[in-house]
Amino acid sequence: MTNDNSVVGPVVGVLLAGGLGRRMGGGDKPLNTLGGKPILDHVITRAAPQVDTLILNANGDSSRFSHYGLPVVADVIDGYAGPLAGILTGMEWAAEHVPDARWLVSFATDAPFFPENLTNRLVAACEEGQAQMACARSRDRSHPVFALWPIDLADDLRRAMVDEDMRKIDRWTGRYSIVSVVFDDEEGIDPFFNINRVEDLAAAEQLIRNRP
Repeated sequence: MTNDNSVVGPVVGVLLAGGLGRRMGGGDKPLNTLGGKPILDHVITRAAPQVDTLILNANGDSSRFSHYGLPVVADVIDGYAGPLAGILTGMEWAAEHVPDARWLVSFATDAPFFPENLTNRLVAACEEGQAQMACARSRDRSHPVFALWPIDLADDLRRAMVDEDMRKIDRWTGRYSIVSVVFDDEEGIDPFFNINRVEDLAAAEQLIRNRP
């Protein structure tokens, strides 16, 4: 990472792969092939240099991801409770394993083109604006799964999920100060283009072929 860790401290990243991938026919969406290798490979290549520690949030048999050499951590909330469960999982893992970390950054694992300076810009926005969290934005849309989270809010998030059955990210983040960080297109591509359907995968293949 290029952050000044003497100021920011270590940053933990969580790759959110805990969903069911229903719109892609089920299974592990990030293991679909893109440009000759799994989508997840593209995501890890971009995410790993941006953080000090990277973990993969995924449910089921963790051995299918063993060749990546990352800690694989299942949701700490049962029932496939959505991205908030993955964020809470990352927060609680970080609090236990990287106790001097202040920040957790989350990455979707179906978006292979996200910015290589994502973490630095989110951290800078929080530090400069004194906000509690930061969320990426592009093309007038927010991308709450690409966001920076204060690890010390883990207990608050757990209470919201368990006691209030909280599932929507925006409902929870609405309780705190949050700053949006706008990212411009890169080579005409929405940096947060995500692969939800089979046709999206075909479009991503075309985007990769057209890149210089």
